[in-house]
Amino acid sequence: MKALIAMSGGVDSSVAALLMKEKDYECVGCTMKLYGNEDVDLSDTSTCCSLDDVQDAKDVARKLGMPHYTWNFKDQFREKVIDNFIDCYEHAMTPNPCIECNKHLKFCELYRRAKELSCDKIVTGHYARVRKCDGGYQLLKGKDATKDQSYVLYSMTQDELAHTEFPLGEYSKDEIRKIAEAHEFVNANKPDSQDICFVPDGDYVSALKRFTGKEYEPGDFVDMEGNVLGRHKGLVCYTIGQRKGLGISSAYPLYVVKLDTEKNQVVLGKNEDLFSRDVYVENINWIGPDQLPETFRCKAKVRYRMTEQPCEVQRVGATSAKITFDEPQRAITPGQSAVFYDEDVVLGGGIIKH
Repeated sequence: MKALIAMSGGVDSSVAALLMKEKDYECVGCTMKLYGNEDVDLSDTSTCCSLDDVQDAKDVARKLGMPHYTWNFKDQFREKVIDNFIDCYEHAMTPNPCIECNKHLKFCELYRRAKELSCDKIVTGHYARVRKCDGGYQLLKGKDATKDQSYVLYSMTQDELAHTEFPLGEYSKDEIRKIAEAHEFVNANKPDSQDICFVPDGDYVSALKRFTGKEYEPGDFVDMEGNVLGRHKGLVCYTIGQRKGLGISSAYPLYVVKLDTEKNQVVLGKNEDLFSRDVYVENINWIGPDQLPETFRCKAKVRYRMTEQPCEVQRVGATSAKITFDEPQRAITPGQSAVFYDEDVVLGGGIIKH
């Protein structure tokens, strides 16, 4: 059996390669070059596509006695991930680039390369699991709840799951670091990346301006009744639930409740104005081989860093649904993803419309 290992240069994908070697797979390592630091006008010291990261991946591959390739996917990454990132913000949505990267790059473009190399499996360092079941495959949470990454993998298809392995799904992060240290990997104690890879300084507004060359039109801050409170710097500068950086004085804390693209207004309100039970979701990928009922109960999460909450899901067409949570949820944000769970099993997920 032959496996293609996606190696970012970090400790997780390095240990994934080791674990597959220990299962007697013939392993081939690869690093996806997704952009150049010159493309995003940043130094090459803090991003996941730096030369140091590629070298770390090569060092681990050499230590494990496996070939390693670096492949250029800059054009595909620009089209599928960065352009989507720009489009979402310019239409008052907040995207999740990791989900788009997994969907279009790791489990699409990379899958094609794996087939060209006659690989039976694609392997990544995600904390998730795949389980064979009657008639198909299930995507499951990783056993380490603090590292579970199933939320960003909901777009996977049955065919992709059949040819993917997540070796870290049964481990905790501490265990992975100990394995890396025991094998003296060069990246055993390398910090985890925290930011969007092509916005490593966290300043997404500056990144948007670099990518587009635009200055975004200012407009009015208004309250829930439409009264003008001040001027904003452009809709792209704000996200739902934001409190800091508004520059508006008030007798009580103000939060961004809505971004009105038609009027170019940022609507501000109190914390309680951010809560809602109903969510409308589009472009849903239902993972399982069996069709779900028109209406069913499960749990769902509308942000990566939250615990999934009980809800009722009403399917509206093949790829749309309305979620009604048992309890109101805070700062539900268009452009983010809603992901559905039945215990540890990921049922599917899609993009929040409103």
